[in-house]
Formats: sequence, C-alpha cells, structure tokens
Amino acid sequence: MNYILRRLGFYLIALWAALTINFFLPRMLPGDPASTILGANPNMQPAQIEALRQALGFTNDNLLGQYFTYLTHAIRGEFGVSYSFFPAPVTAVISNGLIWTLMLGVISLLIAFLLGNLLGVIGAWRRGGALDTTVPPLLIFFGAFPPFFLALAALFLLGLTLGWFPTSHAYDDSLHPGFSPQFIGSVAQHMFLPALVIVLVSIGGWALGMRNVMVGVLAEDYITMAEAKGLKQNRIMFWYAARNALLPGITGFGIALGFVLSGQILIEQVFAYPGLGFLLVQAVGSRDYPLMQGLFLMITIAVLAANFIVDIFYTRLDPRVRAG
Repeated sequence: MNYILRRLGFYLIALWAALTINFFLPRMLPGDPASTILGANPNMQPAQIEALRQALGFTNDNLLGQYFTYLTHAIRGEFGVSYSFFPAPVTAVISNGLIWTLMLGVISLLIAFLLGNLLGVIGAWRRGGALDTTVPPLLIFFGAFPPFFLALAALFLLGLTLGWFPTSHAYDDSLHPGFSPQFIGSVAQHMFLPALVIVLVSIGGWALGMRNVMVGVLAEDYITMAEAKGLKQNRIMFWYAARNALLPGITGFGIALGFVLSGQILIEQVFAYPGLGFLLVQAVGSRDYPLMQGLFLMITIAVLAANFIVDIFYTRLDPRVRAG
C-alpha cells in the first residue's frame, strides 16, 4: 500500500508539472496569439482582437492570477472553444477523436502484445526450431521500416491496387453511426489497414523481448525443479516460465498503452483516420491553441494513468514490490 501511495504522489506531481508547462508554453511564444490566429488582419478592430485574447485566456491580469484561473478550468475540464471546429468546445472535439484513437490503438496494442509474447514464449521454448529461426527476424524486418512507409505501402497495395479495404475515414459516410451490423462491419473494414500497420511495427519488439527474457528464465533452478517433478510441459512453459518472463513486458505494455494517444499520429494522418493524432495535426496547422493545449494535456494524463495502472498490476504479479 505504501508503494502505491508513493507512486500516486509522484504521478500527481508530474501531472501538476504538465499543467504548468501547458499553461506557460503558449505564453512564451513570440507575438500575440490572437493576431497570429487572425492572420494580423488590418481590418480587425482592437476590440475584436481583445475579445479573442480574453477567450484564449491572455488577459491583462497578472500571470499568477491567469495561472490559477487556468488550473481551476482545467480541473473542471474546461479548455475553451476550438477555433478549427468552431463553435464546438475542446472537450467535445477531443471526446469524438478519443473514441476512434482508443479503439484503434488499444485493439492493435493488445493483438501485438498477446501475439508477440506468445511467439516469443514458443520460440524460446523450442529454440532452434522453424518458428524461432524464421518468424522473429521477419517481424523485426517489418518493424525496421518507418510506420508512415508501411502505412503508405499498405494503402497503395491493399487499398488502391487490390481494393480489398477502404483507404480513408473510420466508416462509410453513407452509414449512420450505431450498433447495426452494417456500421460495425464498416468500422472493422476501415480499421483493418491502420491496425495492421501498427501491429507489424510493434509485434517484432514484443516477440524478441519476450524470447530473450524467456531464455534466461528457462535456465533458472525452479524450472529445473519443475521438470524434475514431472509437471506437464505446457504448465512449466506458461505458469512457471512465461509468468516470470512477462514482468518486464508488463512495464513496456504500460508505457505503450500510455502512448496510444500520441504514437499513431502519422498512421492516422495517412489513412485520414479521425483520431487524436489526426486532430493534433489539424490543430497545429490551423494554430488552434485551445485544442492543442487540450490534446497535449490529454496525452500526458493518458501516459501517467497507464503507468499508474501498471504499477498497481505489477504489485499483484511480483510480491517483492509489495514488500518494498
């Protein structure tokens, strides 16, 4: 319990630091953000520019007063109005993109994590076999390519040339969102290509990492003792060896889970997939400061929350952590 409380305190301090940086960074940029957004239009009246500055939070109040006002609004989840999606509030824009990013990222991460670790366990258990000598190098080969290159290759080959899968958006524009079989099937078809790219990029790292740790675990004395007791091979492989070899992978999974919101920006851009990465590029291009601040903070919170959840889960897998 003490370990969890210490970690919680650390993450709360990190969250406060992220909020502070998120507040000061736009205010350190040169020039007036209101004039930047408006393109320094000479036809704009000073009162209009001042109103926009007020909406952005750049008031004439002292900096400390603005800071506490910003913290109060952030705690309430109020980040203003998005200028590239006016008049939608930032929270509404982020919530729409968050659904698609989580759906794509979490499903892809789970497939890559489970399949990659399974391949690593079997490969280490049967070292020198066909699976161990061919599959990991092949997966590492695909993972060596930049994600945007694989995305463009998949888009051209499977989407444009063969026409097997849609090439853009999250579902067919002619369908109304709902839980109908047609809509769910359209979502799955549109998700296949970006999910395939994410899995190909990351599965090799999971497989190779698990294999290397598994090889070291198999040399431990308790594995030899389990074999001497005559336990079934599958039980030794999964319950004794894989369970202990999975501990470093759990930490890596937490880090990868936290970066789901920011780790697929280029892939979402290639497939015009309406997730947070796609929104972030739009926000930067249109200088939508409120949306950028909201997205950066959302990504930070996701990373911290995912790592805290992994810390809790880690204490269940490794009793030594609880003892500390």
